Amino acid sequence: MHLRTTLLLLLFLCLSTCVPAQEVTQPQIDLQLERVAHQRKAMLVLGSWAVGNIGLGLALRANSTGETRRFHEMNAIWNVVNLGIAGFGYYTALREPATLGAFAALEKEQTFQKVLLFNAGLDVGYVLGGLYLLERGRRPEVDADQLRGYGKAVLLQGGFLFVFDLVNYLVASGRNDGYGLLLGAVGEGVGLRWSF
Repeated sequence: MHLRTTLLLLLFLCLSTCVPAQEVTQPQIDLQLERVAHQRKAMLVLGSWAVGNIGLGLALRANSTGETRRFHEMNAIWNVVNLGIAGFGYYTALREPATLGAFAALEKEQTFQKVLLFNAGLDVGYVLGGLYLLERGRRPEVDADQLRGYGKAVLLQGGFLFVFDLVNYLVASGRNDGYGLLLGAVGEGVGLRWSF
C-alpha cells in the first residue's frame, strides 16, 4: 500500500510540475529580429521597385509608341504583381512574433531561404521567357512591337528579381551559423543543448 501511494504521489508531482521545454534567450531574439528586419527591408526594396516601375511605366507609355510603348506597358503590369507580393511579405513580417523558440525560428529562417531560392529559379524562367518573346518578335506576321517590347521588359524584370532574390538569399544564409550555436553544434551534426 505504501509503494502504491508513493508512486501515485510521484506521478501527480510529475504531471503537475511545469518545466519549460525551451527558454527563449537574447541571442535567439536577436537573430529573429534580424531576420524580420531583413524581410521588411527586402519587401520595402521590392515595393519601391514596383511603385517606381508602375509610375514610370504608365507615364512613359502615354508618350511613346511601338516597341517602347509596349516595354513600358509590361513594366507597369508586371510590377502590380510585385507590389502585391511586397505588401503581403511586409505585412507578414510585421505580424511575426519575436519570441519563437530556437527550432521554430530556424524553421522560419529556412523557409524564407527556400522561398528565395525557389524564386531565383523562377527568375531564370522569366529571363528565358523574355528571350523567347524577343525571338518570336523576329517572325513575320506577328505583332513584333508587342513581342519585342514585352520581351525586353520581362528580361529586365526577371534580371532584377534574380539579383534581388540571390542577394537576399546570401544575406539570409549568413545567419545560419548563429542558429547552429543556439541549437548546440556537436562534432557530427546538431544536438540539443539543455541547461538547468
